[in-house]
Amino acid sequence: MPRRSGLIRQRIPMSTAPLVCHVCKKSKSPNSGMIAELIRPSLLEFIKRKCPTSTVKAFICFEDLGEFRKDYVKEVLEDEIGELSALDQEVIESLEQHEILSSDIIKQFERKLTFGERLSDRIAEFGGSWKFLITFGAVILIWIAINAIMLATRAFDPYPFILLNLVLSCLAAVQAPVIMMSQNRSEARDRLRAENDYKVNLKAELEIRHLHEKLDHLLRRQYNRLFEIQQIQIELLQEIGRHKR
Repeated sequence: MPRRSGLIRQRIPMSTAPLVCHVCKKSKSPNSGMIAELIRPSLLEFIKRKCPTSTVKAFICFEDLGEFRKDYVKEVLEDEIGELSALDQEVIESLEQHEILSSDIIKQFERKLTFGERLSDRIAEFGGSWKFLITFGAVILIWIAINAIMLATRAFDPYPFILLNLVLSCLAAVQAPVIMMSQNRSEARDRLRAENDYKVNLKAELEIRHLHEKLDHLLRRQYNRLFEIQQIQIELLQEIGRHKR
């Protein structure tokens, strides 16, 4: 076994000397890039199309690899959904920079609201509640009772309660635009939430796809390593057999 381990170590040399990136031609440390054969096959094929002189032994720095990955994702999205939107471009940028897209859209939206917008939302919220209906119904009944019974001879709004109708008309005329403004903001809030969900779902789908490709590539590479180790073991067994003879 020690002899076999020595053979394996000889086949996989470790080096800390600077390497030259095949794309940008700059000297980089081995930790700032990777060999082309370690890249996912689909991305490697894309890199070979963009840079025909590259080989599986070529060294590519992470900066250039990020640019290739960005262009590859852009090409995949264009093939699947056609022209890219601003949201798709934002997702591609987040993939390149490893940013998190999920955020609390509601809090960000509420920070931008003015005092009038907040007030209209509160009025619309109160106007569409049971508390408003019960309170307003009680006010109307009290109004009618005061003018029809208690102040029958000196009523300030006798039957048919014209002043009450005027108050109700003015209240409806003011309340309707306030509720419509609140509904418009609610639609804008829902639209922002839907856009954020789309970006998060799209990035998750791309990340999962890349993860599957990477796992498949690692498994194939591991199988190749195991096959190589088996070949070494077979060679060792053959040598042992020859020595015994």
